[in-house]
Amino acid sequence: MINSNAFDYINVLDKTADASWIRNEVLSNNLANVNTPGYKRQDVAFERELERALGNSRYKTMDAKVSDLKINRLKARPYTDYSNFSYRMDGNNVDIDTENVTLAANQIKYQGVMLGIQSEFTNLQNAMRGQ
Repeated sequence: MINSNAFDYINVLDKTADASWIRNEVLSNNLANVNTPGYKRQDVAFERELERALGNSRYKTMDAKVSDLKINRLKARPYTDYSNFSYRMDGNNVDIDTENVTLAANQIKYQGVMLGIQSEFTNLQNAMRGQ
């Protein structure tokens, strides 16, 4: 992890990309277990973790919030959805259509984050060149 104010947003985007990658694995695991009786779907709620870490102060700028962020404490944690809602009698709560849509949305989010990282590095390169 790079520790400099110039890399604050890159560090957040890096953590977000890691979380998106983990979520992709978790959602793929859900799809692999769609026919496993009693299996409960898992997911990753990184957005809530990031929102909580950034805080709710409306008197701080986003730059200040990102700068004050304890990046090492920010982790993507998978959780198991133990809700009793199930489409099937065997207790499995994975809906293949919902999982596929969620997986596709997560992949688009990952690509967006990667473009954001690329854009941040392009901005740094341009700044170093004096452009």
